[in-house]
Amino acid sequence: TTHYLFIVVVAVNSTLLTINAGDYIFYTDWAWTSFVVFSISQSTMLVVGAIYYMLFTGVPGTATYYATIMTIYTWVAKGAWFASGYPYDFIVVPVWIPSAMLLDLTYWATRRNKHAAIIIGGTLVGLSLPIFNMINLLLVRDPLEMAFKYPRPTLPPYMTPIEPQVGKFYNSPVALGSGAGAVLSVPIAALGAKLNT
Repeated sequence: TTHYLFIVVVAVNSTLLTINAGDYIFYTDWAWTSFVVFSISQSTMLVVGAIYYMLFTGVPGTATYYATIMTIYTWVAKGAWFASGYPYDFIVVPVWIPSAMLLDLTYWATRRNKHAAIIIGGTLVGLSLPIFNMINLLLVRDPLEMAFKYPRPTLPPYMTPIEPQVGKFYNSPVALGSGAGAVLSVPIAALGAKLNT
């Protein structure tokens, strides 16, 4: 019983760690301006939490379970904002699960090699999470209109909605988010695994 209780504690605390690593929800009113920060913080913390949790259990699949817990947390938050009178699309639930599945697949395919999970899996998460979430954000109905029509009551000045500018690839959120996420996920996950041993 103590063993399973510890697993639950690790899952909940790791989830809270990931949530507090940056804004874990895509608010429509500044989703595009926060995309790079979100990609860096969330890809890094997903790998750190999932690797720690996965190495503790030793079972491929726990990373996906971990991402599912975060997804449930976010849907609860989305429901709370919706109940407060904001439109359904005001919060976009981030996509963690497919990237976590890639991490689990790496751990399983490399016969539970923790170093391969960190290096290969961390890179896959860092590259895939920004892409999945960019596609997710593209599906939002008219985000700018919604941003100005339904401003958050506590919106700080630096989060004021900005008209997205179409730039070159090196200045695109996907390129910056994918590159930074992939580069940072690996060493930080390695440090987390080292502390876990």
